[in-house]
Amino acid sequence: MPRTSSRKGPTNSSASGNSSTVDLFRAASGRAASKELERIDQLFYSYSSDGSGMIDPEGIESLCADLEVDHTDVRILMLAWKMQAEKQGYFTLDEWRRGLKGLRADTILKLKKALVDLEKEVRRPANFADFYAFAFRYCLTEEKQKSIDIESICLLLDLVLGSQFRAQVDSLIQYLKIQSDYKVINMDQWMGFYRFCNEVKFPDVSNYDPDQAWTLILDNFVDWLKSKRG
Repeated sequence: MPRTSSRKGPTNSSASGNSSTVDLFRAASGRAASKELERIDQLFYSYSSDGSGMIDPEGIESLCADLEVDHTDVRILMLAWKMQAEKQGYFTLDEWRRGLKGLRADTILKLKKALVDLEKEVRRPANFADFYAFAFRYCLTEEKQKSIDIESICLLLDLVLGSQFRAQVDSLIQYLKIQSDYKVINMDQWMGFYRFCNEVKFPDVSNYDPDQAWTLILDNFVDWLKSKRG
């Protein structure tokens, strides 16, 4: 006869013990998440305006001072992107929660350290195009506004693309400031600038093909570059 196994399956008591352990872990995780959110909210209210219930431009300046960055630093724009902020110069509580939970930052010290990782996150090709488009939308401060004036576009180009495409951005800004055909730039033109920097050899622009659905302003820019070289 085959020998009967003396090994026993898990008892109800051990299964019950495992279940209790899982429940305790979940409870502890829930308490930790609740405490983190509480600290994130407290941080929000330390910068928010009593009148608006949002962090307004004055509050953002105070935040920047505590983070030891200038309010024009590109990382503040990246922070707005992480929050998916809708109105320039203002952060709502929901936006603040979204951004700081995503960064796992519930104190100023943690947020300060998180800005380093945030910059790396934004610089990834998969994220940067989205951030670049966000930067334009974030600067549309009026209802139904669809374009941005040349002066502001030059500042934004320098802020967002300057560190990656210095030569292209300098030339593009120079052209935008001397040309007289365009007073404002729309989203298609803005995205075209990014595509140009990524795809066109610079400064000889030898692979630029005007038949490849470039915006007219870039056709004019390339003609200007070529005329400068004689």
